[in-house]
Amino acid sequence: MRIPRCRADAGSTTPAWGTNKQERVMGYAEVYARAVNDPEGFWAEAAQALTWSRPFEKVLDDSAAPFYRWFAGGELNTCYNAVDRHVENGRGEQTAIIYDSPVTDTKRRISFRELQDQVARFAGALADMGVTKGDRVIIYMPMVPEALVAMLGCARLGAIHSVVFGGFSARELATRIDDATPKVVVAASCGIEPSRVVKYKPLLDQAFDMATHKPERTLILQRPQSPCDLIPGRDVDWTAAMAAAVPHDCVPVSATDPIYILYTSGTTGKPKGVVRHNGGHAVALNWSMKHIYGMAPGEVFWAASDVGWVVGHSYIVYGPLLYGCTTVVYEGKPVGTPDPGAFWRVIEEYKVSVMFTAPTAFRAIKKEDPGAEHLKRYNLDQFRALFLAGERCDPDTLEWAQKILQRPAIDHWWQTETGWAIAGNFLGIEQLPIKPGTAGKPTPGYNVQILDDNGKPVPAGEMGRIMVKLPLPPACLPTLWNNDERFKESYLSAEPGYYLTGDSGYMDEDGFLYVMGRIDDTINVAGHRLSTGAMEEVLASHPAVAECAVIAVADELKGSLPMGLVVMKSGVNMDADTLSKELVSLVREKIGPVAAFKLVAVVSRLPKTRSGKILRAIMRKIADNEAYQAPATIDDPAILDEIRDSLNRIGYAEARETA
Repeated sequence: MRIPRCRADAGSTTPAWGTNKQERVMGYAEVYARAVNDPEGFWAEAAQALTWSRPFEKVLDDSAAPFYRWFAGGELNTCYNAVDRHVENGRGEQTAIIYDSPVTDTKRRISFRELQDQVARFAGALADMGVTKGDRVIIYMPMVPEALVAMLGCARLGAIHSVVFGGFSARELATRIDDATPKVVVAASCGIEPSRVVKYKPLLDQAFDMATHKPERTLILQRPQSPCDLIPGRDVDWTAAMAAAVPHDCVPVSATDPIYILYTSGTTGKPKGVVRHNGGHAVALNWSMKHIYGMAPGEVFWAASDVGWVVGHSYIVYGPLLYGCTTVVYEGKPVGTPDPGAFWRVIEEYKVSVMFTAPTAFRAIKKEDPGAEHLKRYNLDQFRALFLAGERCDPDTLEWAQKILQRPAIDHWWQTETGWAIAGNFLGIEQLPIKPGTAGKPTPGYNVQILDDNGKPVPAGEMGRIMVKLPLPPACLPTLWNNDERFKESYLSAEPGYYLTGDSGYMDEDGFLYVMGRIDDTINVAGHRLSTGAMEEVLASHPAVAECAVIAVADELKGSLPMGLVVMKSGVNMDADTLSKELVSLVREKIGPVAAFKLVAVVSRLPKTRSGKILRAIMRKIADNEAYQAPATIDDPAILDEIRDSLNRIGYAEARETA
């Protein structure tokens, strides 16, 4: 069925948001005030940029609050808006996807017209396997264009996709199979790391054996680096299925139907499946491409992430394609594929306008090439801005990035649950001052407040819980998959009428938000509440430190004490004891004796998830000799033994227990 070209305001003379003259001259303060004071009018205008097959009847349905629904009664198809409408509007020959894989020495460009054909055929292949609107499909793929084709193909049918990071353990994959109960699993035979090939098929087969729910079929993309055997009757070859498939048209779905389920990283037991609705998701991400990132249709946007994470969903796949931009799919690393100039090479070669990555990627580049010598080989004239998110960006890294690039380096903050930025800097509205250490100002649509433990607002500059007043804007999670009660308990129970972000921080007098760490990471030293983020800022400012983390360790006298774990920059020859003494003195100078900061462990690397988040909670448990379970998202479990050895040397972990 072809999606009719229908606007949500059929018959209205109200101009679309982003096209009227008034909006172009409005500054951040005016736009933010309008989004907070008139959310229905604000988002109704934003929705006009998309094509709807049936107009929505109500912008915000609050009849079942706190379960809010955006664009109730409306119908659209996300794949149509991300692919087909661009072909129909004359962008068919524009490149939609650039694939760059230094680990396989492969480069490809896929136009919107070619993408439309591939996605339609993939949707047809799924339909041949019995997949229909509302069915779930798990996607277990590496960073290849076929992963995007699979996601868009599901959206084309109205099926709900759930992407599981390629290479996750069989047990973690099995728990997600049991929770989502997919009809089909789409997978690749393998993923490619710089130093090894990760075979996916054995993990997939083990997951099938473990899972209670048994998907009917699998669709397998054979990669030449490690082809796999197929099980007759269950496994279907990708190439053969695509060749036999009849292209499938877009299926209109309700704006309040889910487009995907994304399980939060590090879940154990019953997974926590974040749900995203089609209508609000498409409207908010489309709006964000211009107003947050300052993009124009036809330009190249690069989110150096993975489709297994929320950043990949929002800004490798849906955001850029909805807005008519070219997106980059990069199968490589910031260093080692082949050197710390990898990012600069991609930006120059493909004329990237704006890049989005995690701070940990820039810390890795800074560690290997602190003088940015590799950058000198490349021309980045067309590059406008760098955005960082995924974890808090320390001021030293932000300032280093801005210095070497001579471009705005912008930290912004969001979560898997929200799907897009809660706070940032808005290049398409008004570029705000860049203050290192802050995540920017609240995004239009998010009513962000800092509350104390009694639910009262705190003064500017004072730490508290970062909360968002309900309703959350479009694209944020409306609930958890098949678990409304857990949604309320996890996010809405801390303070009636508010969403609990789980982070602590403060706002300054100018309204800039400082996210200082998870609420659980706030250290209570002899009754004084101290921010780990503030101490990490001080440690990162030392010229010998590449990256760091501060954790709380148990102390009989003071309850807990802060401990710093630091990684030195490459090429720095400094005695660990000397560095430790300098760091202790620096924290005492910048924060004061109240921090009681006396413990520093110099480590070779920090344990992180594959998306770059530092695993502070696990390091805390190692230091205190508590039992822990390495999350499925950990990049390299061997790092945990290295951390234990380093903590032994300063009298913690096993050494402290036997002392």
